[in-house]
Amino acid sequence: MKVAIASDHGGIRIREEIKTLLDEMGIEYTDFGCDCETSVDYPDYALPVAEKVARGEFDRGILICGTGIGMTIAANKVKGVRCALCHDVYSAKLTRMHNDSNILAMGERVIGPGLAREIAKAWLETEFEGGRHARRIGKIAEYEDHQGGK
Repeated sequence: MKVAIASDHGGIRIREEIKTLLDEMGIEYTDFGCDCETSVDYPDYALPVAEKVARGEFDRGILICGTGIGMTIAANKVKGVRCALCHDVYSAKLTRMHNDSNILAMGERVIGPGLAREIAKAWLETEFEGGRHARRIGKIAEYEDHQGGK
């Protein structure tokens, strides 16, 4: 598994914690920033990660900002991305099992580093169940295909 990870200025601490977790789990990753604590714009980090995941350059992505909301909204604008904002382990597992989420978003101002690790670990280890859930994901993909320039 290859993971793309990024944060804005509001998610640096948790991003570093998740990178440590990825190292411990033996998961290959690339860090796409940011590398400063001054204010930056979250779409500048969310969109490149989302595009790389959508193109298949990375299997999954992890995005962190202050609340996780901005990163989630931006990432979900990219066709083929199913970014889920999770602040609990149960949601992280279910979004993989039922929604085949390919990007996880979290908010550093909402959760601490310990919980962020638990959420990311559960999300990374959980597989998609397929079945009726695949049909539902297919309907989303079909909608995206037909939206085109509308």
